[in-house]
Amino acid sequence: MAKILIVDDEPNIVMALEYALKRKGFEVYIALNGKEAIQLCETEKPCLMVLDIMMPDMDGFEVLKKVRENKDLQAVKTLFLSAKNKPEDVEKGMQAGAEDYITKPFSTKKLIDKITQYCNN
Repeated sequence: MAKILIVDDEPNIVMALEYALKRKGFEVYIALNGKEAIQLCETEKPCLMVLDIMMPDMDGFEVLKKVRENKDLQAVKTLFLSAKNKPEDVEKGMQAGAEDYITKPFSTKKLIDKITQYCNN
């Protein structure tokens, strides 16, 4: 069972994604901020991290940078899920090392399909 880490400070998004991913058979972990995200990456080594950009203590770019710097976490794939939808935001996310970038509002089905693609559950 593939592990997915949801990193977002919006409870509605977290709950909806957790429910949908668990129904698809994924093991789901949740972090409400960047520090929790890094800790969970280190302990659980998820297949994929669904990562928001705008969060309180550390933004998604900082989280991804710290994860990429840790050689034990090189295999963790990242999909940004963000309200920042300008082309330069998407480009910045991809240059930061994300596998994909999806803007909010989003289709839950399309997001789950992408996650399934990356983690072949």
